[in-house]
Amino acid sequence: MKINFFNETNDNIREYQRVIRDVFKTINSKKEFNVIFVDENEIKRINNEFRHIDKVTDVISFALIDDNEIVQTNELGDVFICVNKAKSQALEYGHSERREFAFLAVHGYLHLCGYDHQTPEEEKVMFDLQEKILEGANVKR
Repeated sequence: MKINFFNETNDNIREYQRVIRDVFKTINSKKEFNVIFVDENEIKRINNEFRHIDKVTDVISFALIDDNEIVQTNELGDVFICVNKAKSQALEYGHSERREFAFLAVHGYLHLCGYDHQTPEEEKVMFDLQEKILEGANVKR
């Protein structure tokens, strides 16, 4: 798995890159995706522009290929993570920033792979897989 990181914040994101790389070492794949670290203003702008929701969110994913397209590529797309939202959620949920950034990256990656959580059935499949990946990388709550 190849992950390209981009930091559009003033935050030091080295530790978050490290944990995300470690998590994805457990996934044997030749796929590639981007993780872009952004601030609240940028994630809110993206959320408003593409989802018509005018608020800050934690993670947004954009798959390079729609379900209906048949294209041979290893590139999956982009995962945008809001650094400050992730940090505040870690505090709110009572777990480490390491866990929160790993969780958001895995969540975004699964969306790029076509998973969703619009129905209870889809949610169970996606969330069970998230936990399996995180546990496999020894990232616990």
